[in-house]
This record gives sequence, C-alpha cells and structure tokens, in this order.
Amino acid sequence: EMAYIPLDQDSKTKGKAAVDVIGNPLGKSGGSLIQQFLIFSVGSLAAATPYLAVILGGLIFWWFKAANSLAGQFEEAMNVE
Repeated sequence: EMAYIPLDQDSKTKGKAAVDVIGNPLGKSGGSLIQQFLIFSVGSLAAATPYLAVILGGLIFWWFKAANSLAGQFEEAMNVE
C-alpha cells in the first residue's frame, strides 16, 4: 500500500486494481501449479517437501530484494516531492 503514496489518484486506483485482479490470482495459480507438478513428479507431498522448501527459500530471497529495491525507489520518489 505504501508504494502507491507517491502516485496520483488515477495511478493508485489502476495499480491497486491490477494487483488485485491479476497479481493475486496469478500468484495462487502459479503456486498450485508448482506444487501439483512436484507432487506428480516425485509421487507424494512428503517427497516434494524438500523441493518446495528450496523454492520457498528462493522466493523469500527475491521478495526481500524486491522490497529493498522498492524502498529505495519510494525514498527517491518522496524526496522529489
């Protein structure tokens, strides 16, 4: 939500709608697809768990990088105003 603060009202509305309509369902579907693929590949959820843990670790790492990048961009945008 804080990422929308430096934007004008129209951009805030469109950005939030895009995330709500596209991002959330796409993330859920992608996670389900990965989980199903791994279960079918290795035979069970218990056998797929180590692979899922590695994928989760990678996603957390990239999420932190994205959050830090966004924080820098947010600070720059707030200093411009």
